[in-house]
Amino acid sequence: MLILLSGIVGFAATAAGVWWFLAHRGPVRVFGALLAVAAPLVTLGLYVAGGVWVNALVALGLWGVALSCARAALRRPEDEREALMRGESVPPPRRPVLIMNPKSGGGKVERFGLVARAEALGAQVILLDPAAPADVAGLARKAVAEGADLLGVAGGDGTQALVAEVAAEHDLPFLVVSAGTRNHFAMDLGLDRTDPSRCLDALRDGEELRIDLGDVAGRPFVNTVSFGVYADVVQRPEYRDDKAGTALDVLPDLLQGGEGDRLDATADSTPLAGQQALLVSNNPYATPDPFAAVAARRPRLDGGALGVIGIRVDGAAQAAELAVLGTQATGLNVLTARRVEVQGIQGPGARAVISVAVDGEALTLPTPVVCTLRPRALRVLVPRDRPGSPVPPPPLDWRRLTRLAFPEQPAPGRNPWDTRTS
Repeated sequence: MLILLSGIVGFAATAAGVWWFLAHRGPVRVFGALLAVAAPLVTLGLYVAGGVWVNALVALGLWGVALSCARAALRRPEDEREALMRGESVPPPRRPVLIMNPKSGGGKVERFGLVARAEALGAQVILLDPAAPADVAGLARKAVAEGADLLGVAGGDGTQALVAEVAAEHDLPFLVVSAGTRNHFAMDLGLDRTDPSRCLDALRDGEELRIDLGDVAGRPFVNTVSFGVYADVVQRPEYRDDKAGTALDVLPDLLQGGEGDRLDATADSTPLAGQQALLVSNNPYATPDPFAAVAARRPRLDGGALGVIGIRVDGAAQAAELAVLGTQATGLNVLTARRVEVQGIQGPGARAVISVAVDGEALTLPTPVVCTLRPRALRVLVPRDRPGSPVPPPPLDWRRLTRLAFPEQPAPGRNPWDTRTS
């Protein structure tokens, strides 16, 4: 009883501390941080003092085993096979051209010797000047006019998208070199993000994937387009130097239900009214699930549909529901669509333009903003030998688990092995 009671109280206190830290500013935020740290330490101290810490560890371990067994029971081999993107073998390009940003990723181009490595594999390298603005798409089009049969980029996802559009226009293969800061696009392609030089192996031993390319108001995107709270954060000048601090400064407006703007949108024919945050992705991400380590990945990039996640929080109760229930919460909309139209700001703050973050880049676009997808428009050349992407585990669907554990009994006189329906 001591383990259960103190564990529940400790968890509740920790959750309250995290809530106060994220949803408030000033002294309340400081108190929340202290409570979130102190509550589990006090709980652990009670376990030690009561001599039940071994029992608590065993209980925690059994809970972990139960979660693992639950996921194993929910796995479907056919779903996992469908989650894998498969490529086709292609001959090496004859005149590849790579555009490299030496400033990207904190200087990865120089640190990993990407220029020398690419030139040794027969590629022409265009090195951007960090001190001067560059027309990356114009450089790519010039390379195509001069006979390039492959375009590639060593840089961030925003730069990747601009060159990818040119490659798609001319039906040329595109090479991704993971020299950016986060490399979300490279991650979902299964590329090595720790050593970008391995991406260049595709120039001699590669295979080609056909993937989708997103479009927002005539501009390409490879990952996501964000509206609302996150887009407003990205617009702030201090965001580049202090991403976490800037986000923490804005979170209270979202979690307390809002002093911030609200957006109206339509995903195909589904209305999404009063959203505080809206994310539209080039193919859907794995189902949001706090227990899934790969929830921030997209299993496929060739599914032909946009992923849509909308958040509407009308106060502390809905925020708590969102934290506990995840995708089942009323404040979270998770769906797919072929077309998403964001009409703009709701209410008296309505204006003709809104803030938009396209692959992490801050933009201001006139409303309505329309997001669409060009299915299988982009040919991506990837190394045959690459780390790959893990198959996302299925979400913890407790209702389905219950049905598996306690199946319905067949009607009297019916063969239990007969799965046909009448």
